[in-house]
Amino acid sequence: MARILIVNGRLLDPVSGLDTHADLAIDQGRIVEMGPKLSRLPADEIIDAEGCLVTPGLIDPHVHLREPGNERAETIASGTRAAVEGGFTTVCCMPNTTPALDNDAMVHFVRARTETTGSCRVFPVCAISKGRKGDELAEIALMARAGASGFSDDGDCVASAGLMSRALATVKPTGKAIMQHCQEPTMTRGGVMHAGIVSTRLDLGGWPRAAEEIIIDRDVRLNRNIGCKYHVQHISSGESVNIIRRARAEGQPVSGEATPHHLLLTCDLIETSGYDPRYKMNPPLREKSDIEAIKHGIADKTITVLGTDHAPHPAETKEVPFDSASFGLVGLETAVPLYAEALVHGNVIDWPRMIAMMTIEPARLCGLDAMGLGMLKVGGPADVTVIDPDAEWTVTRKTLAGQSFNTPFMGRSVRGRAVAVVVAGQIKLARTRGLAFAQA
Repeated sequence: MARILIVNGRLLDPVSGLDTHADLAIDQGRIVEMGPKLSRLPADEIIDAEGCLVTPGLIDPHVHLREPGNERAETIASGTRAAVEGGFTTVCCMPNTTPALDNDAMVHFVRARTETTGSCRVFPVCAISKGRKGDELAEIALMARAGASGFSDDGDCVASAGLMSRALATVKPTGKAIMQHCQEPTMTRGGVMHAGIVSTRLDLGGWPRAAEEIIIDRDVRLNRNIGCKYHVQHISSGESVNIIRRARAEGQPVSGEATPHHLLLTCDLIETSGYDPRYKMNPPLREKSDIEAIKHGIADKTITVLGTDHAPHPAETKEVPFDSASFGLVGLETAVPLYAEALVHGNVIDWPRMIAMMTIEPARLCGLDAMGLGMLKVGGPADVTVIDPDAEWTVTRKTLAGQSFNTPFMGRSVRGRAVAVVVAGQIKLARTRGLAFAQA
C-alpha cells in the first residue's frame, strides 16, 4: 500500500478544532503524521493541496443505492463512484430496496457487494419494520449486531404510533438512531407538491407542512421517557425546526438533517419551469420562509447534519407528466458546491462548521466515530477529502458519475469541488484541474 503525502493544504479537523496549513502523511491505510513541511522522501505519491481544504472523508448518512431490486437506477458500484466523485468516503444506504434491508442477511449482502464492487465505505441503514410495511418490527437486535448503522423505513413513514413506540424502546439498547421519514400518510395521499397558492393555481395535489410536523411532534412525545437517538430526515418545514429546537432544549437526543434542494429551491420553480418533474421531491420543495428557518436552525446548531437524500431514477420515470413522475434527485456529486452556495457563501456558517456537518456529525449519528471516521487523527483511518473551495464548474451529465441524471441543477454553474479522495489509504480520485497530482 502506497505512502501518500498531502502537502500545502489547510487541514480542518472538527473534533480537535485543528485549522492550520500543514502536511498530512498516510501509510498502510492510516494517518501517520500531521505537521508543517513533512519530509517528502518516504512518499510514493504526493498530492499538492495548495489553496485547498484537507478534511476528514465526507460522510453522507442518507443515500439510496437501489441495489438490490432497482439496478436500472443505481447500484452499489455506480452509487459509490458518484460518492467519490462528490468527495464522500462513506455513505449510509437506505433500506427501500427490493427486497428491503430488513434482516441480518441483507446487511451481509451490502457488505459483500461493497467489498467486491464499491469505491468507498457503505453502511446500511436497516428497516424498522418487516418489509417496510409498518406492521411488525424487523429483527432490530440481529441487524444491529450484523452492522446496521441506524434504522429507518425511509421512503415511508412509521405511521403507527404504537409501532414507533415499540421501535424506539427496541432500538434504544443498541445505541443506534431511528431515522424517521416524517410524512403523515393520510394527509399526503395524492400530494405531489407543497400545499399552497402555487399548488392551487396549478391544480396539483397539495402536501401540507403539517404532515411533517405532526409526525415529529408525535415521535418526540413518544420518545420523551425512552431516550432513543432520534433523527429527522430531510427537513422541509420551518416549524419542524422549531419542534426539534424545543426537544433539544429539553435534553432529548434529537437531531435533524438538511438537504441541498431544501436550502436552494422553492415550490415556485414548478410553475416557472413549466411543471418540470425534476423539481418533484419528497418531501416537497416549500417556500422562502421555510428555507430561512432551516438556515437559522443550521446557524444555531438545531440542525447538525447535512445529507443529500441521493435518489436516482431512470429517465423513463422522470421524463413523464409531473403527477406521475418519481420523487427525488441525485445529489452526491453536487453536494459540496451546493451546500457552499447556500451556507458558506450565504454567510450562514463557515467552512469548518460545514465540514463538521458533513463528517463528524453524521459519524456520531451513525456510530461511525467509534471507528475513527469523521476526523483527522494520527493513527486513525486514512479517509481524507481534499476540496478546492474556488473550483468553478458546471453540472452536466459528464460530471455525474452515477447511473441516473435526475437533477434540477443540471446546467448550473457552481463553485467548490472535491479534487482528491483517499479511502482507507487508497487514492480513489485525483483531478488535474485545481490540483497537482504526481509521482514523488
